[in-house]
Amino acid sequence: MTERLFEGADWDFHTLQRITDACEEVALKDLGLDVYPNQIEVITAEQMLDAYSSVGMPLFYKHWSFGKHFAFHEASYRKGLMGLAYEIVINSSPCISYLMEENTATMQTLVIAHAAFGHNHFFKNNYLFKQWTDADGILDYLDFAKNYVMQCEERYGRIEVERTLDAAHALMSHGIDRYPGKKKLDLRAEEKRAGRRRQHEEEVFNDLWRTVPKGAAKSRSTLSIERRRKLLGLPQENLLYFLEKSAPRLAPWQRELLRIVRHIAQYFYPQSQTKVMNEGTATYVHYRIMTRLHEQGRISDGNFLEFLGSHTNVVFQPEFDDPRFSGFNPYALGFAVMQDIERIVANPADEDREWFPDIAGKGDVMGVLRDVWANYRDESFIGQFLSPRLMRHFRMFHLHDDPEERAGIRVDAIHDERGFRRVRRELARQHDVGFIDANIEVVDVDLSGDRRLILHHHVIKGSQLNETDAKRVLQHLADLWTYDVALIEVDANDKVLREYVVSPRPIPAAVA
Repeated sequence: MTERLFEGADWDFHTLQRITDACEEVALKDLGLDVYPNQIEVITAEQMLDAYSSVGMPLFYKHWSFGKHFAFHEASYRKGLMGLAYEIVINSSPCISYLMEENTATMQTLVIAHAAFGHNHFFKNNYLFKQWTDADGILDYLDFAKNYVMQCEERYGRIEVERTLDAAHALMSHGIDRYPGKKKLDLRAEEKRAGRRRQHEEEVFNDLWRTVPKGAAKSRSTLSIERRRKLLGLPQENLLYFLEKSAPRLAPWQRELLRIVRHIAQYFYPQSQTKVMNEGTATYVHYRIMTRLHEQGRISDGNFLEFLGSHTNVVFQPEFDDPRFSGFNPYALGFAVMQDIERIVANPADEDREWFPDIAGKGDVMGVLRDVWANYRDESFIGQFLSPRLMRHFRMFHLHDDPEERAGIRVDAIHDERGFRRVRRELARQHDVGFIDANIEVVDVDLSGDRRLILHHHVIKGSQLNETDAKRVLQHLADLWTYDVALIEVDANDKVLREYVVSPRPIPAAVA
């Protein structure tokens, strides 16, 4: 008889090691997963709350907003208004998984399977994480960032440092590159080159601003539009990168802070594009591992029922008319598509052979899934693998609601072939960051005049910016640029819809 991994709910660290070894055996031998080395940490509820406040990272610089988040989450937790995650996993090498000490032995097994092997495999193998993250260097870079911020606070004062970080955080979502560059991010090299890079960029920066006419009577043709835009690298969608390179009055330490925030924002960029896939992969992996451990007799029927209860809660999807409905649960949608791919590969229906000729009946379930996990993101994953069967299961349909039309709400896609393709296309678009994130870029700077920074927001389907939020964020941008900033919202035909102009706030004497 196979020895049980544990009995009851209690566990110790020796038990955790046996659990990890058993999960690893199933993950590597049965599922063929490829993972980073694992590092498992057991933490308290308060430590989990602290991890929440600093976006789950084990090392992070200090900022007042993290304390604010900690106080909010702690109050909500103590009042019973929120629960805590069973685990947090870090995309690093080694892959760090934080487990709650309050978890039962069954839950520890579940979260080790979910995080240490499901998420871990996805982090290591998905193409977006390969392009945009540096798992080997992130922990060293975070340590460098933490120490650098502390040094800046000692030299320039906490208020001045927080002022720069506040502005950088406000622009964080527009401080990323959305398309792969010529070289892979190397955070260890970034840390080592920080000093040399600063000196070189200051020299280039000075060459640029020496071209600016000093007299008001100078002709605007002194620096041609083409030459100006080339020197400034315009148009530029990465606002933090543009400010780091071209803002006229930032000190070197402020530019380095912008660079730190920019690198951290880039590190998290793939996660926003793979929420459904990442959670779906981890949920599918933990389901397969836990089922296999039960089949082997290594966990009891009671433990397996405890797991199924938790798993069912994780993949619960409220109906559209349920008060709890707030969109599709990424765990539910991702897990359902993974299981559906398994069914199509192993036992397809005629409909599946028509819709998925490349994988239907192929037989190699894990080979197909590993390929999917490596080569897709949420948008393409849903657009490629959401089946009519699943759309019927979730009872999906598409509504058309245009406020300019008097006809009211119209059901625009139903359960026929044309409707299935429309529903799949629209749901995929809702997971496309190019569609859901505001497309804002720097297009020009009036170097020969008032040095106003000019940005364009390309409006899609009438989705304009919230005026209050736009002005607040632009204020931070203007403070870093130190001259006026103009944001122009334009439609697909370049028609101006709205324009914002914001002036910088006075620079404190200590900073100036």
